Amino acid sequence: MIEAIYRCEICGEETQRPVKWFVINCGQSNLTIFRWTDEAANEKGARHYCGEAHAQVYISRWFQTYCG
Repeated sequence: MIEAIYRCEICGEETQRPVKWFVINCGQSNLTIFRWTDEAANEKGARHYCGEAHAQVYISRWFQTYCG
């Protein structure tokens, strides 16, 4: 079985075994953050982040875009 390779949306780090990674699904008016599960990571539109700091970067950018 071939394992999926996941890539952080901020730094580009890649891994087959994400540890302490986060998944974010977002829309124009909503943002949902998940602790890593393969199910959440493989949903349509899922974005992957290698840790809390990079998830926060995306969240901040989302607020600036949506609220700005």
